[in-house]
Amino acid sequence: MRTVLVTGAGGGIGAAIARRFAAAGDRLVLSDLRAAELSTVAGQLPTEVVELPGDLADAEYAEGLVERAGPVDVLVNAAGIYPATPLLDLTAAIWDRVQDVNVRAALLTTVAFGRAHAEAGTAGAVVNISSGAATRARPGAAHYATSKAALEMVTKACAVELGPHGIRVNAVSPGFVTVDSDANPVTEAYAAAVSVNPLGRRGEPREIADAVFWLAGPEAGWITGAVLRVDGGSTAGAAGLPLHWAGRTPVQEGEETHV
Repeated sequence: MRTVLVTGAGGGIGAAIARRFAAAGDRLVLSDLRAAELSTVAGQLPTEVVELPGDLADAEYAEGLVERAGPVDVLVNAAGIYPATPLLDLTAAIWDRVQDVNVRAALLTTVAFGRAHAEAGTAGAVVNISSGAATRARPGAAHYATSKAALEMVTKACAVELGPHGIRVNAVSPGFVTVDSDANPVTEAYAAAVSVNPLGRRGEPREIADAVFWLAGPEAGWITGAVLRVDGGSTAGAAGLPLHWAGRTPVQEGEETHV
């Protein structure tokens, strides 16, 4: 039985991840700013659960989370915030909070996790939750997109330095996933616009949880520093676009087409 620490476990993808590991019989340590929601999730899990509510923007809380959790085999950094803030409305305080929760906290928990395993001489696995926003900016998300791009580099940097200690660090990058969240609400118009992908549907939290579970397990034992895009193929391209020419364009022998 492993001990798995999941941040952002009070709802949405974080809660689904907690449920996936619990279904496998793992012991869970859960963190979230929302203590009531965290307790609700914990009460639904069929395994041993420890609740450690707190604000990951607080560096002291983030740095001490792994130690408070006790020996941890798997760390999942699922906590994240994505306020909608037009660029001209951004302030230092808004920017810093997004970076502190989405990037700095994941780095601090990973460093603490790495130290604990390096000292004990044991292997471990870290999985960070990124986003398609890491590679594509959008209105109102300069702070969020930047944080996820940074998180993917944090993932790679930590993989390089912790690999010699037997610690794997990877990330899962979800596409648009249906999540009922009061903390991070989205409009239906936004959801419809960003959920177009080759598979033609929105993702479900359990599908992200399955990817995280696999990356943290022995089947992915030779994978580190990777970002697994679980997005219905939206990274691959836009399947919903029409042909760029009205009908098929015949190409005669010896003729070339140029784009």
